[in-house]
Amino acid sequence: METNLTPLGIDAGNGAFKLYGATGGLEFVSQAATNGTQKVLSTLGLRKSKAPLAIHNESGSFYVGAGAHDFGRPVENLDVDRFNGTPEMKALLHGSLTRYQQRYGKFNAPLAVVVGLPNEVLTGDQAEQNIENVKRWLRGMHTWTADGEPYSVEIAEVKAASQVTGGLFDYLLDAEGHFIPARKGAFNNEVGIITIGFGTVELMVVRNREIVQRFTSGAASGVRRLLEIVNGQRLYSLGEMDMQLRAGQLELREALPIWEREVMGVIEKQWGTAWKRFAAVLIMGGGAILLKDTLPHRFNGRAYLPDEPVQAIARGLYRLTLLQQMRKAK
Repeated sequence: METNLTPLGIDAGNGAFKLYGATGGLEFVSQAATNGTQKVLSTLGLRKSKAPLAIHNESGSFYVGAGAHDFGRPVENLDVDRFNGTPEMKALLHGSLTRYQQRYGKFNAPLAVVVGLPNEVLTGDQAEQNIENVKRWLRGMHTWTADGEPYSVEIAEVKAASQVTGGLFDYLLDAEGHFIPARKGAFNNEVGIITIGFGTVELMVVRNREIVQRFTSGAASGVRRLLEIVNGQRLYSLGEMDMQLRAGQLELREALPIWEREVMGVIEKQWGTAWKRFAAVLIMGGGAILLKDTLPHRFNGRAYLPDEPVQAIARGLYRLTLLQQMRKAK
């Protein structure tokens, strides 16, 4: 990686885009809607709703971010094709880069991006092609307008890694990209990583710096499944349900234990009781917050839940780039 590039970790999750760089992190809700709804400007006695971020780029016009599904036609493409650079993914990327710069200031150099991808994208016969597709649409000059204001960002370098890899290095490395002495030894033993995202539950085990394939898998049992259980009559879009969940407006008393058993079923099917030999079991992702009072206790003191579990993957990918920079500089 060239030293004049700005490193940025991206976890392009189904629930939210997470960005992490030297100045800090950002979570941007992965909601996109085609921008075609006629707006009602005001109605006596009712509050005027604030429009979400409006993105216009080469693919068209979109509302993106929190509340987008209230203002346009929801676009909910949760399969692996989205990582090939679908129009809504480009709009979400541009929306997240907009909010990141509004919070932390404009980028002063081209970006070197490390993007975290689910296991489904990185395995199978199409894995290499999938990675090339991701690099193809991310790399280059991006131009768009956000609420009418022009933006441009150059992504000069793109690397791909599994989302669970980001979680591992968030545990192993400090904010400067150095190994944390008390945890470095775990890198040479066995470490289990569980990421519970919006779409999937991802599992990976690393032993002596190598992935143990038989313990590594992914399943479509993420937070989306919890929302589907609650939304049995399908009265709401997944995005609308997600916003209710974030606002604490969903009644989860009955659905949460059902979903937790499904998540545990995924873990037990792949790991059985082998986790008892792991040096640590790392649990992260947005779903980890929902299960933080129960799931860690199933691993008899081996579980580790990071601060800000939602940001852990993007933060770990960013720290990994710092480690690689230091190694190249030697």
